[in-house]
Order: sequence, then structure tokens, then C-alpha cells
Amino acid sequence: MRVKAFVERNDNNFYAITTEQAVAGNYFGGYGYSVQEAKADYMESVREMIEMAKEEGKDVPNIEDIKIDFQYDIPSFFNFFDWINVSAFAKQAGINESKMRAYKSGLATASEKTLVKILSTIKTMGAAMSAASI
Repeated sequence: MRVKAFVERNDNNFYAITTEQAVAGNYFGGYGYSVQEAKADYMESVREMIEMAKEEGKDVPNIEDIKIDFQYDIPSFFNFFDWINVSAFAKQAGINESKMRAYKSGLATASEKTLVKILSTIKTMGAAMSAASI
């Protein structure tokens, strides 16, 4: 089973992870002051949902059978992958560095064209890292 989880930062610098689909009639989410905290809370919510559904006699998958695809907003992405240098990333993506910092902090919203550049750069970085060996 695949579940799409949306990771977003709110105006109070609090991170939330939500899903739009129910599993065995139950919804789950997670919250925290970092994406890492929110993911831990999210996974606890999934475990609790499975326990509760089993207690109710519902047929539910085991936690290891649930594959979660996380979709990040820009501030959440850079919070979770905090080792990425935003200025270097901006140069690689062909985006103005100060604009990229504004997107990262949530002070500005990237256009669709800029989102495509950001996603393309993320995928290029991931492919380069996957192909690397030491």
C-alpha cells in the first residue's frame, strides 16, 4: 500500500505532515518543530492507527507494508535536508540566491517555473549521488 504524505511548514515555524487518504477508515498525521520531529510523530500515528484498527477487527496492512511517499514544501525540504547549502543549490538551479533563501524561509512563494527548476536540480543531485562511489 502506498500513502502520499504532505510535509508543510506553517507560519509559526511548526511542521505538519498530513495525508488525504484513510487506511482502514482512519486518518493520521504528525507535527513537530522540525521535519524530523514531525516524521517521528507521523510514524507513531501510523502505528497507533494500525493498532486501533486491529482492535476494531479491521483488516489492515502491517506497518512495513505501508510505503510512504513524502512530498515537501520548499521550507520543509530544506529543513529535512539541512546539509544542502542553499546558496550552492541556487547556483546549480540557476535561481537568484537571495530569492532561494526567501523560498527556503517561506517568505516568498516560488512560481511554477521555479518549482520545476528546483525539482529538476533535486533529481539531478540525487542521480549524481546515486551514481557516486567511494
